[in-house]
Amino acid sequence: MIQLQNIAVTLGGNPILEGLTWTVGNGKRIGLIGPNGAGKTTLLRVIGGYLETDGGEIAHSGSVGYLAQDVQEMSSGRSVIEETLTAFEAIEALQEREEELTRALETPEADQEKILLELDLIHERLAVQGAHSAQARAEAVLEGLGFVSDDLDRPIDTLSGGYRMRVALARILLQNPDVLLLDEPTNHLDILSIDWLEKYLKNYAGTVILVSHDRYFLNRMIDTVAHLYRGRVTEYAGNYDYFLVEREKRRVLEQAAYENQQREIQQAQRFIERFRYKASKARQVQSRIKHLDKLEHLPPPESPDAQIRIRFPSPNPSGRTVLSLTTFSKVYTSADTPAVCVFNQAGPLQISRGQKIALIGKNGAGKSTLARILFGSEAIEGERKEGHNVNVRFFAQHQADALTESDTVLESLNREAVGREEVHLRTLLGAFLFTGDDVFKPVSALSGGEKSRLALARTLVNPANFLILDEPTNHLDIQSIKVLIEALRQYDGTFVVVSHDRHFLDHVANVIWHVGNQKVRTYEGTYSEYQWALDHGSLKQVGRVRQTPSKSTAKTRSRSGGPKTKEEKRREAEARNRAYREAKTNGHSKPDKLTPHQRKQLCDQAEAAIAEAEARKLVAEKALADPDTYSDPVRSQEATSAHATIKKELDELYANWETLIESLQ
Repeated sequence: MIQLQNIAVTLGGNPILEGLTWTVGNGKRIGLIGPNGAGKTTLLRVIGGYLETDGGEIAHSGSVGYLAQDVQEMSSGRSVIEETLTAFEAIEALQEREEELTRALETPEADQEKILLELDLIHERLAVQGAHSAQARAEAVLEGLGFVSDDLDRPIDTLSGGYRMRVALARILLQNPDVLLLDEPTNHLDILSIDWLEKYLKNYAGTVILVSHDRYFLNRMIDTVAHLYRGRVTEYAGNYDYFLVEREKRRVLEQAAYENQQREIQQAQRFIERFRYKASKARQVQSRIKHLDKLEHLPPPESPDAQIRIRFPSPNPSGRTVLSLTTFSKVYTSADTPAVCVFNQAGPLQISRGQKIALIGKNGAGKSTLARILFGSEAIEGERKEGHNVNVRFFAQHQADALTESDTVLESLNREAVGREEVHLRTLLGAFLFTGDDVFKPVSALSGGEKSRLALARTLVNPANFLILDEPTNHLDIQSIKVLIEALRQYDGTFVVVSHDRHFLDHVANVIWHVGNQKVRTYEGTYSEYQWALDHGSLKQVGRVRQTPSKSTAKTRSRSGGPKTKEEKRREAEARNRAYREAKTNGHSKPDKLTPHQRKQLCDQAEAAIAEAEARKLVAEKALADPDTYSDPVRSQEATSAHATIKKELDELYANWETLIESLQ
């Protein structure tokens, strides 16, 4: 239980928290929400005991663990595993005492009964705290957060800020405090690590209070929203999406109550002014004056979220094929360190006009490297070819370092703009959290996150028909991410985006490229569809057969350029299946009688047929998962029958495909 009573905090002469009273129950999962500058981090630091208040009382029992946004100090010289094991300092102290007592037992003057009694207590406490499994637990948590076994002995000093944050998070989780305070815990995690963290926290027995701009993470993690606004907390019993709906309902009611009270006050004031000096109305005037004096004035309601909308400049259309990569490899070599292979015979890859591609995969798998390869700034063993009339713009975090420090924010954006009006520039800057006089700040006075947002605005201000965006949401709040989502959904061009924000990916991407194991595997669909297929075991086969598109499908996509109609897809599927069946029965039923070229053609046809069948299976499985299907017996029977037919067809296709693959090897 945490109790805050009339908490006040002033920073730099500005009141951040005023009269804040809040009670947090045990075992709650709370998302602390509020606009930038509302004081979310300040409140976490107050609860954790890292910031003194200017007034009020704080009471809580039990231990508190706090993960700050900035990397905390870590002991120089320790390895990853050594730093993580500092979470078990209490165990270490008990073990040291155990050794002391064991040595004392060997002395002639020892009080053996007393020593043995204390040793029994120590052994009991060590068992309760899981001393025998501490190392294994530490390694498991580090693995969940993205470390591999070779990383465990690396010195902390050699890690990036993001990976040091992971070590800090691992240490706090292993301390198992009664209250976890997490400030943007997903900022430096990849999607797999975020998934692991979700599962870990769902089984965590204590209270969790977290600040995050990851809407997907919030919706899956929290059971309560604590909305911090104007220095006070209002609770909503639900996840983030529930909060958005309920907050608007409350705002409308509060607005109506506030306006009614203002009308009542104005009417009373008019009556007082009109009849103040009229003796016959003196009693009524005094009555209204007393009423106004006793009236508890309602505060102005929260303003609705500003409906900022930005639209990227309309680019000239590119050719149907925007970019293509032949089969390629990428190896980093250095005189001081062993060669690192990021991609080995990956691809070929093709990007068609209108595709919205998300690159996903573990940290270090090569997503940013692939983004640079697509942009053309990273050399490869292979060929990169741009299509007709392609104009590409690239955003990466390091571009913030290239800003001119003496420019103001507005001047910096204006340098990049081509004949854009100032009102447009200021609207764009507002979408990226530069409001009012912020646009006149010098670049030299900006934080790292602010510089990154400015660099993103500079990337998007000019027309381009192909965008490559590497982690564009890293320093944006939820509202700014929403603005960026809407702008990308309205964007007429093609883009590739790297992001760990699953809500963002799900709303902007229609193609998923999974980067891992030195390869790139493609999946046509949204992130939710990709995740659904992964969870239901149908993605492994899809990823395997679609790792590199066949020549026939590549040619088809090149000709069409954009999305196909259902009828076109049906005709193509029938043609591929027919071609495959004809090839099988046209005197070539035995692979050992075929030439290598013929076997390769059959493999291509088989893979295309499997991909098409897998897509139909996914649709059938969605129908089976829909409760509405079972409200109609005929529809239910049709869905079950269709799924069984497709499954049988897939079994046959895979059996034939495996035979062909064996004949090629």
